[in-house]
Parts: sequence; structure tokens; C-alpha cells
Amino acid sequence: MFVERAENGDFIVDSIEIADRFGLSLAEFRRYMQRGSVTSSVEVGTDDHEGTKRLSLRLGNRIWRVILDGENRVRHEEMTFLGRQHATPKS
Repeated sequence: MFVERAENGDFIVDSIEIADRFGLSLAEFRRYMQRGSVTSSVEVGTDDHEGTKRLSLRLGNRIWRVILDGENRVRHEEMTFLGRQHATPKS
């Protein structure tokens, strides 16, 4: 996978590939996008990670993260499923 950069600096990722990562059809993924249910963030590496970026996309309890090198090639990717925290009942 290659992540493109727009002239304004935004990251561009193929919607079909992202939908697949989330286990969704393209139509389902687009509906979530239109509802504003998909959020994203970018972190820029410093010190030992200088020149890298971490791009994260979140949908519900799922977070897809990629580490990009200086040429915006994916060096690592992972999908994380956030668990629910349960209160412990008092005895």
C-alpha cells in the first residue's frame, strides 16, 4: 500500500483498501464516512523516529494504524480492537 500526499499536505488512502481493512464493503465504509463516524489523526516522528509518520483511522472500537517512512510507504500496519471496561461490582 502507498499513501499519497495532496498538495495541501493531507494524506490520501484508497477507500477500497481501507474498507477492506475494516472488513466492510466500500458502500458501508462510505456511509460511515458520510456520517462522520471515521476519524483520523497523524503523528510526526521525533528523535529516533525522525522522518516517520503514524496515521490512525478510527471507526467505532477499531483503530487501523500505519507507520509511514519518508516516502510515505507503509512500513508497519495494525488493527486494534478496543475492549470494553467493566466496573467491578462491590461486595
